[in-house]
Amino acid sequence: MIDLKNKDYVVVVQCHIVKERCSGYNCERAFNERTGGFAAYPKDKAYRMLNLTCGGCCGRATHRKLSNLIRRINKAEGITKDRIVVQLSSCITKDNFHAPPCPHLDYLKRLIAKLDLDVREDTYIDKKSEMRRKAGLYNTNTGENKQ
Repeated sequence: MIDLKNKDYVVVVQCHIVKERCSGYNCERAFNERTGGFAAYPKDKAYRMLNLTCGGCCGRATHRKLSNLIRRINKAEGITKDRIVVQLSSCITKDNFHAPPCPHLDYLKRLIAKLDLDVREDTYIDKKSEMRRKAGLYNTNTGENKQ
């Protein structure tokens, strides 16, 4: 279990393809309201947040972007990687109206683990999408959604 009280910096990684049409507003709102994937974050703690994309399939740029952040934030502000948590957005981790979960999800987690960063899943949890997941309307195996 990740001790979120000891974190200062949250890096939200969003799907590059989805980000071409998504502003990220719902993820940002969920973070500020501490709902969805951010519900475990203490409401009385101030965090800094950075949004990145994975860089596109297969997500390999995630490693380069996070490596750059680790170096720069440590040099400029003395923030070490143990104070950073990576939050994979719901557009990467869940079936939703954008697409099925990222086919490279396990690879992304391995890249982040190589950097010794803590990783969490999910950001904004859409009620309608959650209802559709439970009803089996999203078919992860074929990548098709029954709507």
